[in-house]
Amino acid sequence: MANGPVRVRFCPSPTGNPHVGLVRTALFNWAFARHHGGTLVFRIEDTDAARDSEESYNQLLDSLRWLGLDWDEGPEVGGPHAPYRQSQRMDIYADVANKLQDAGHAYECYCTAVELEARRDAARAAGKPSGYDGTCRNLSAERIARYKAEGRPAIVRFRMPDGPITFNDLVRGELTFTQDNVPDFGIVRANGAPLYTLVNPVDDALMQITHVLRGEDLLSSTPRQIALYKALAEIGVGNGTTPQFGHLPYVMGEGNKKLSKRDPEASLNLYRERGFLPEGLLNYLSLLGWSLSEDRDIFSMEEMVATFDISDVNANPARFDLKKCEYINATHLREMDVKDFIEACGPWLKAPHAPWRPEAFDRAAFEEIAPHAQTRLTVLSDITANVDFLFLDEPVEDEASWAKAMKEGSDALLRTARAKLGDADWNAEALKNAVLAAGEEHGLKLGKAQAPVRVAVTGRTVGLPLFESLEVLGRERTLSRIDAALEKLAAA
Repeated sequence: MANGPVRVRFCPSPTGNPHVGLVRTALFNWAFARHHGGTLVFRIEDTDAARDSEESYNQLLDSLRWLGLDWDEGPEVGGPHAPYRQSQRMDIYADVANKLQDAGHAYECYCTAVELEARRDAARAAGKPSGYDGTCRNLSAERIARYKAEGRPAIVRFRMPDGPITFNDLVRGELTFTQDNVPDFGIVRANGAPLYTLVNPVDDALMQITHVLRGEDLLSSTPRQIALYKALAEIGVGNGTTPQFGHLPYVMGEGNKKLSKRDPEASLNLYRERGFLPEGLLNYLSLLGWSLSEDRDIFSMEEMVATFDISDVNANPARFDLKKCEYINATHLREMDVKDFIEACGPWLKAPHAPWRPEAFDRAAFEEIAPHAQTRLTVLSDITANVDFLFLDEPVEDEASWAKAMKEGSDALLRTARAKLGDADWNAEALKNAVLAAGEEHGLKLGKAQAPVRVAVTGRTVGLPLFESLEVLGRERTLSRIDAALEKLAAA
């Protein structure tokens, strides 16, 4: 670890919907900061006006709040290095770019796109690296004057130092990049707009970031940034500290391809809409490259913070497994206090999620059935299909369930079951015994006997424990639904 307090940053671009890879990066930075008692800086990289949007910016903030990933400096919180939106720091970047040029660390490049591409093609044909060849590195004053007279636009390039760059990646160990593979790079566009390659290192330096934990896709930019940090220190920008880097493994999707924003399972909104718990989703995302221990997949965020060590992150790609994500979420649902579970289900029991009339919802009945529902759900949105039989005027019409359960002889079984249920005490154990006795009269075991009853009452072949469900539904409604099912069978 670096000397002094840990300071990490999470700096997404406000483009499109947040995705799970972005959340994984935020989570690891948050856990690292909390484990070391450090500071998490939330910074918005919004210098691309054509792609950035205020809607996406608001979604980012809302998403982090929903996940419970709090930050110590940044939007809505403030801090000593405000503002934390790069679009509001343009004067800072312009001043730094000028200082880099004055100190000889950067220069104007007048190469046109056509010239650059021609030289790249020639380098590739000769089997040489195709990066920038340094044509404008040491232009004479006369050549610069001629280019300006011609009206040639110029970008600003950073002058990479001679020799290889070696650093110790906190995830991957020691890495070395040779000079051929890290050519001079642009830091300011011809229109004066600063590039990512400038703004992030400048902000890191000014905000005294000690560790940069980010995706593997940004690994190739690290040697350039390390060189820029040193140049910034020479011109007095920041405190002279070069952050330590840790590059997190790729998250792979179907077909062993890198999970992209376009993949449906990548969208954070999908998980919110389905009713994943923040704790369940974060638990799973933490496993994409890290684990609490070899024999534990289920844990709280407090446990993650207590044990998180960046050196334990695996450098190999992590595969996103939706089934495992669902399993972990379901486990967190079951471990909730039932009162918290009831409250968490609240939004799904109201319009537009709920298929029943708002006035039909009976909270007392839901609270009674909730402990049984809690053991069945994978995500919160499953709650409506599990309890709708309580609040709909009639059970749902599921033709597949009806065809599966209502075989020859089902009408006779239902008549017998209705009679015995009508005479039974109205509690789950007595109701089970009534249906068991009805089945025995028709030579059926309980599983076969209860299937027609379940479909008659709930509309589905699967659902919550049947007899507890009948107890909550009540005698009158249960018998009425069996009568309706018998009428339907008779009319078939």
